[in-house]
Amino acid sequence: MKKLRLLLYASLVFVLILPLAACSNESTEIRVAEVTRSIFYAPQYVALEKGFFEEEGISVDLKTTWGGDKTMTTLLSDGADIALVGSETSIYVKARGANDPVINFAQLTQTDGTFLVAREEQPNFKWEDLKGSTFLGQRKGGMPQMVGEYVLKQKGIDPHEDLNLIQNVEFANIPNAFASGTGDYVQLFEPTASVFEREGKGHIVASFGTESGHVPYTVFMAKQSYMDENKESIEKFTRALHKAQTWVQEHSAKEIAEVIQPYFEDSDLELIEIVAERYKSQGSFATDPILDEEEWNNLKAIMEEAGELPEDVQHNTLVNTDIAKDVIKK
Repeated sequence: MKKLRLLLYASLVFVLILPLAACSNESTEIRVAEVTRSIFYAPQYVALEKGFFEEEGISVDLKTTWGGDKTMTTLLSDGADIALVGSETSIYVKARGANDPVINFAQLTQTDGTFLVAREEQPNFKWEDLKGSTFLGQRKGGMPQMVGEYVLKQKGIDPHEDLNLIQNVEFANIPNAFASGTGDYVQLFEPTASVFEREGKGHIVASFGTESGHVPYTVFMAKQSYMDENKESIEKFTRALHKAQTWVQEHSAKEIAEVIQPYFEDSDLELIEIVAERYKSQGSFATDPILDEEEWNNLKAIMEEAGELPEDVQHNTLVNTDIAKDVIKK
């Protein structure tokens, strides 16, 4: 009888503890909206594929929202918890008088991701070669266009005076427009730039990312209210990202390509490796999640030069570096 009571007691304890154990192993879901799907964001896909988020008890629901405006709208309407998008969007939201500002907390890329592609081979390319040419640029007000014009001006070229500048082509149609004969030069993201080289449709002659310096080009951000209510989740997310950033720095472009290939099923492994190597070699992948003040000021200078800075927003107003710094220390 005594043994039976002990057995019943043990069974009761097991039944009570089992649900608690299951609860403790449950992961926290975080919904992330990325502005586009790009090899440029390799560390994010490494974090997903290598299980770094899972190690932190996080389940990431990733969706691509295709465009800065759509991504920010998704975040502001609570369609996502975190957005991966350019920092300039947080400034635009602040300028519109948002009561719940969007805070940048972890940087993913630290340079522009576009390249200057010429229709003809130019092994001895000089920026002054652009003068008098037809230039197929990016959408007005977006970071690619602002960085592109900033670099051109730094090279002594007035985009609106020295070039036949075309900016009325939709982002998705720019590659096709160039391939069909529009423009002598075009500003393209990867992997399109490398695909054009492979197919003989164009030739990469310069990198806007190399020329423009460090800038918070793509950053993870969230509304202040979400940051306040989910500080531990944000910290775990940032820690997982930093693990991935370290992994990317310590591994070859081929290894990176092999890990992230599931996210780019339409691209062959060789092309992914070429693009990963190009971005890695020019320092596009941020080595840590800290968005520092110098990068922020460089962003504002680029926006102001383009006439797109709605107001002078200080670094500590829309950037939280405390979490990233704590993660790096631990």
